Amino acid sequence: MQREYYATFHSHFDAIRFHREKTKAGIPANLQPVPRTLSSSCGTAVHFFEEDREESGTSPLAYPLTDPHGEIEQIVEVVENKYVVRYKAED
Repeated sequence: MQREYYATFHSHFDAIRFHREKTKAGIPANLQPVPRTLSSSCGTAVHFFEEDREESGTSPLAYPLTDPHGEIEQIVEVVENKYVVRYKAED
């Protein structure tokens, strides 16, 4: 099953780098304005889709997420037209 996500960032540069990494990995991703109901420091989001991991049917983000660049503000999954936070950076 394909899952839909939005990632928000602390800066526009961070959004561009994350977008490049996703597209380089063959994951469909687009840069776009952050949806109004989500907050963001820079106003740019990456809208992307990922397949479930293996046959377990679990979200790709159900596993520990690393943020080596410290760029991600939050990642939300779109579930039944609502946003569910799957990752949030520590303050």
